[in-house]
Amino acid sequence: MARKLKYEDAEEIFYAYASKWEATRYVSWPVHQSVADTNKYIRQAIADWEAGLAYNYSVRTKMDNKLIGSVGVVNDRGNVQVGYIMSPTVWNNGYATEAVSGLLKKLTTWKGVYRIWTFVDTGNVASQKVLQKTGMVEEARLVKWFRFVNQNNQPRDCVLYRWPNG
Repeated sequence: MARKLKYEDAEEIFYAYASKWEATRYVSWPVHQSVADTNKYIRQAIADWEAGLAYNYSVRTKMDNKLIGSVGVVNDRGNVQVGYIMSPTVWNNGYATEAVSGLLKKLTTWKGVYRIWTFVDTGNVASQKVLQKTGMVEEARLVKWFRFVNQNNQPRDCVLYRWPNG
């Protein structure tokens, strides 16, 4: 189950994944040091949503509504990048695949979307498997493509994935 991020989610986000190095290793933002960092992120996420630039959703369990991760998109006039993060406590249980699949299904109904894509560090084998299970296909290997802030900001090789129907 996914819903728009809310200010009330800050503490759950911080403790579920934002403060965890192992969860944030392959994301573009620094690991959060305090709930204040997470509050700042949520303020920006809500402003981006209202501006039509990005849409971030919390991922919650169906049974007890526990926050376990987030999925989101950056929408550059129909060129849509997807991203996700899950709490390490739920890794290898299919939640990421289910959440990303749901997001992709939703994106295919949006007007004006002509490309859906993402990239991952070549070392992030688990995310590559998630993307492949959702139907995304590898498009390219990119040498020294991105600097992940939580990996000493060193340029890393990445794999570019795209949704084959968009």
